[in-house]
Amino acid sequence: MAEFALPKNSRPQAGKVWQAEGGAKKPKRFRIYRHEPEDGTNPRIDTFELDLEQTGPMVLDALIKIKAEIDPSLTFRRSCREGICGSCSMNIGGENTLACTKAIEDFEGDVAIYPLPHMQVVKDLVVDLNQAWAQYESIEPWLQAYTPSPEKEREQSPEERERLDGLYECILCFCCTTACPSYWWNGEKFLGPAALLQSYRWLADSRDEATQHRLDNLEDPYRLYRCHTIMNCAQTCPKGLNPAKAIQETKKLIVERKI
Repeated sequence: MAEFALPKNSRPQAGKVWQAEGGAKKPKRFRIYRHEPEDGTNPRIDTFELDLEQTGPMVLDALIKIKAEIDPSLTFRRSCREGICGSCSMNIGGENTLACTKAIEDFEGDVAIYPLPHMQVVKDLVVDLNQAWAQYESIEPWLQAYTPSPEKEREQSPEERERLDGLYECILCFCCTTACPSYWWNGEKFLGPAALLQSYRWLADSRDEATQHRLDNLEDPYRLYRCHTIMNCAQTCPKGLNPAKAIQETKKLIVERKI
């Protein structure tokens, strides 16, 4: 995987340090990126030491404990805590992942926690995802069918349904998109792995009848073809999906319709 790249702000400096209370049986240090763009100060790295005997097993548990008991100004996104919503995506130990499913015991030393890379920081671990969401919306992520609706439902065979496996499970955490060097370089034009995986999810759906429209929307020097199969997206996806494969399948569909 490519070397971790800092968010679009200046390099952080050393910040505050909180020590665990005396008698901590399993002390563990968490080095967390802090930045408040509106106050004009440089980013910093604050260090929080917790007793793992008094902390839940996941990185998100540590963040919640720090915010609740030590520093209420610490800012991060979270919601379901079940690896379903994608809200708590961040860079932990140099890898884009979900804080709610990343175990603290996976790290031998200090745990370094940063926002998703190459994105504008709103505050601390929260990044601006407006562009990524707009790109997702641009692929029209809904079923489009032109034939009259059947009385009950649009049926699929087991084989047709199986084609969606590895596609529909995407939770739009954007771990893959923010790990992609092509997106770092061409983020305003290249749709990125998450949006393109979602796009192929509808191209692969036997019930959808907008294939040609969808392919026309993607056939562009940048929107689709900036993918160079670096495979960071597949390596970092917390759900084990393979956006690069979906992108290649989309390219094949575009070639096939020209034959």
